[in-house]
Amino acid sequence: MATKPNPHAPVGNDIEEAGITVKKSSSVPPSEGRDAKSVKGTVQGIEAVAGFSLSALRAVGETAADAKAPDTSKLKDIGEASYGDRSVILETVHGVDNRVKINNTGVYPWRATASLLITAADNSQWIGTGWFISPRTLVTAGHVVFIKGSGVPGRDGWVRRIQVMPGRNGSSLPYGSVTATSFRSVTAWTNSGNAEYDYGAIILPTPLGNSTGWFGFGSYTDADLRATVGNITGYPGDKPSGTQWYDARRIASVSSRKVYYDIDTAGGQSGSAVYRIKSGKRYAFAIHAYGGGTTNSGTRINAQVFSNLKNWKA
Repeated sequence: MATKPNPHAPVGNDIEEAGITVKKSSSVPPSEGRDAKSVKGTVQGIEAVAGFSLSALRAVGETAADAKAPDTSKLKDIGEASYGDRSVILETVHGVDNRVKINNTGVYPWRATASLLITAADNSQWIGTGWFISPRTLVTAGHVVFIKGSGVPGRDGWVRRIQVMPGRNGSSLPYGSVTATSFRSVTAWTNSGNAEYDYGAIILPTPLGNSTGWFGFGSYTDADLRATVGNITGYPGDKPSGTQWYDARRIASVSSRKVYYDIDTAGGQSGSAVYRIKSGKRYAFAIHAYGGGTTNSGTRINAQVFSNLKNWKA
């Protein structure tokens, strides 16, 4: 596990914390989210968003609250800071764009997702998405907090700061914003840039999550995930600046460290939660990070990732 600013983080892949023990084929009990007065999901496992219906979509395979948000309309997804014009495909819309705009971002669960304005070590600025798992901790992609292999002098490494804007709606910041300078990731990303370990966390100096609420998260079996509907909401750069957009679809496939899905996303949504709805509660099972020719993908919350998130949450 790697952290900022500790320069002596242990070398290796994810670590499993003491007290988190699971059988290889079992699911880890999910961490509960804080979702009082939540918007209930439908029986299809999707959010109750006006104009959105899973049955109408194609099948799988085809600062202060009154502060004005910064203009991020000309900024690019943070994934481009690491990957530039290389062969890695950033988040993708496949065919017809089925995303719908979230208008009432001031209610849960939309307010538990944040628009991110990221300032890299070279002072270049980028956009991304993060989501609360506790009052002071947000989860995001590893490449949001640590830029790897950019080829630009002075850009690589831990980002300088991130302005976190929960529930942002264009120029409106219903929960204000807070600037973070403390970040987490794992050394398989920070040392090796391994895409299968592309996840991290943002630690806030104030407990803003007490106002927004947060998501639960869990580690689930392959069979469970393949039968699950995935939901993604975030802040894509191809839509009006700072607006939140949502889409959902059944999971296409899984591997030990990745989850694949034909859910429409675009650059700027790096770090979004890929979550399920069970009994009206929301549990993330992956961190959205990449695009692809037919499916997009995220880093799977397996037992090791779950353990790290629990540690960062605390």
